[in-house]
Amino acid sequence: MFKKYKVLKWGLLFITAIIILVVSFGFWFKGLIPPSNTNVVNTLVKDLPYISENNIPHRGKILAVVTSTNTMGNSDKSTGYELTELSRAYYTFVANGFEVDVASPQGGKPPVVIDDEDMGPFDYAFLNDSVAQHKTSNTIPINEVVAADYQAIFFAGGKGAMFDFPNNKAIQAIIKNYYETNKVIGAVCHGPAALVNVTLDNGRPLLENRKVSGFTNKEELLLIKEAKSIFPFLLQDEIINKGANFNEGHMYLEKVSHDKNLITGQNPWSTWFLAESMIKQLGYTPKYRVITDEENAVTVLSTFHTNGKKKAKKIIEKLIITENKPVNITLIAKHSIVAAMKGELGNFFDLLELTSFTEKCESRQKK
Repeated sequence: MFKKYKVLKWGLLFITAIIILVVSFGFWFKGLIPPSNTNVVNTLVKDLPYISENNIPHRGKILAVVTSTNTMGNSDKSTGYELTELSRAYYTFVANGFEVDVASPQGGKPPVVIDDEDMGPFDYAFLNDSVAQHKTSNTIPINEVVAADYQAIFFAGGKGAMFDFPNNKAIQAIIKNYYETNKVIGAVCHGPAALVNVTLDNGRPLLENRKVSGFTNKEELLLIKEAKSIFPFLLQDEIINKGANFNEGHMYLEKVSHDKNLITGQNPWSTWFLAESMIKQLGYTPKYRVITDEENAVTVLSTFHTNGKKKAKKIIEKLIITENKPVNITLIAKHSIVAAMKGELGNFFDLLELTSFTEKCESRQKK
């Protein structure tokens, strides 16, 4: 009997110690994350020099297309277009002299997905921009679009695009027309779903032998385990099935494929570079833009995955201490959680160390 009590006592002590460690870790981890800037929600276009200063003369028009779907298939999961993928591309085009119209399969006001953790100044400015909000509340039905009015087309992502982009005949006709007349086509994240069923005049799939990026199977299945039963297909699989050379980057980090007039991006973190690549393909040098703290964090994370922790630390020091540039600590911390979800404990602890190191560099820089 006494042995049983002894085992019980040590078992309770062990469980208590685990709970204390988990709670302590939670407080430590939370302490690394800087408090959110509540003022950013009030950002206006006039507060962003990239858009409001050194205006470029009008160069034409670009059409942005978003999904009209608000539910993922027969599931109860809500969806729509990703605000950050539209807002950042929208302002890149506007800053570079292009007027932007917004279309959707059904027209009118489409559903939107807003992830507060990913929102930055440009995204809140978009929500506070009466012109942008009028365009997104009154999108043009895609079958009413006059394709000749635009120099380029951009397909924003959002999981809803998997349902109403692939088989839309008007979308297919515009893409085919643009591709064969050498106009610029861009698509990010789930946006490349618009490309998978496009057939050219020669009877071959548009994607055949093209280098293409899009939301990957790993990215999809990590967060939605039942994705194969919810979506009509997994985007990476379908792109490959149509003969494309799928260009896969690190999970949830920037990856853009530029194949002549077709430019595609893997995920939301690819939006800035993709939009600026479209500007280059249109024949212009992109307007100077201050790189965001999120993009700097992406550089750190890409360096970590490619060259290891030591090189990543050097990049952090260079950015924060030497160049006085911000690095988004929260994004690095999120990637440590992703590593844990994938069962990569080594990367989990290394990324925690990078999160802590970034916080220490910022503290040093402020002194």
